[in-house]
Amino acid sequence: MTGATATDLVAALRAELAAIEPARRCDRIAERAGLGSAAQGRARTPLIGRLAVRLDDAVSPTEFDWDTAAEHCRVAYLRGAFLARGSLSVSATGTHLEIVVEQDELEPLAHRLAAFGLPAGARVRRGRGVLTWKSADSVTELLRRMGASGSTLELESRLVGRSLTGHLNRVVNAENANLKRAVVTAHRQLADIDALEARGELRRLPRDARRVAAERRRTPEATFSDIATKLDMSRSQVQRAFEMIGSAALHAHADDPEPVQRLT
Repeated sequence: MTGATATDLVAALRAELAAIEPARRCDRIAERAGLGSAAQGRARTPLIGRLAVRLDDAVSPTEFDWDTAAEHCRVAYLRGAFLARGSLSVSATGTHLEIVVEQDELEPLAHRLAAFGLPAGARVRRGRGVLTWKSADSVTELLRRMGASGSTLELESRLVGRSLTGHLNRVVNAENANLKRAVVTAHRQLADIDALEARGELRRLPRDARRVAAERRRTPEATFSDIATKLDMSRSQVQRAFEMIGSAALHAHADDPEPVQRLT
């Protein structure tokens, strides 16, 4: 979810939020208050400018008061604030939404948002307050409550796809690591078997160990479970057989006046 794709998603989100036409006058007043200076002809984009014009009828001598406002009015205020001073970043490394506010509004609004069920991080950047939401769940919850249902569904779909891709990559990496360990282990076991046979000590091992050694030679790529199935043994029996082979090889190398370096 990078490049133009993420940019298109954010543009669609803004268009969806700006297209919402609040039916209640109190919501129109709240959203216009959220726009702040953008409602006085200082909109940063034509989209916000057109929204401000549509909300001109909501000019009110009474200022918006979060503490006494209804929930739907608070949502409308947040929608206006996000459109005027917010940003959303969607990338392969994460999702990040922020709204810039005046520094003296930062802490009070952060506390109000937490009580409203939308906790945000709060910090000061270049003399301005910044409210941030960084988890995918918190971002999608905020967008959904502001009314961006379509864009939120698209974002969630892409986040699920990204999560699935990451999971598959981890599985593939784990499988590759397991395969590498299996190859190294098989080489070591074959070297131990060859060393024991060269000294004539392989035939002295118990029958199960000799059978396992023979099967390892026939199928170097086989797992313990594969060998156990082929020889009608349990996996633990196969493991003990290889431990016996390894121990015998170590003793053989220790007795050798010029021991061969054993693979690890």
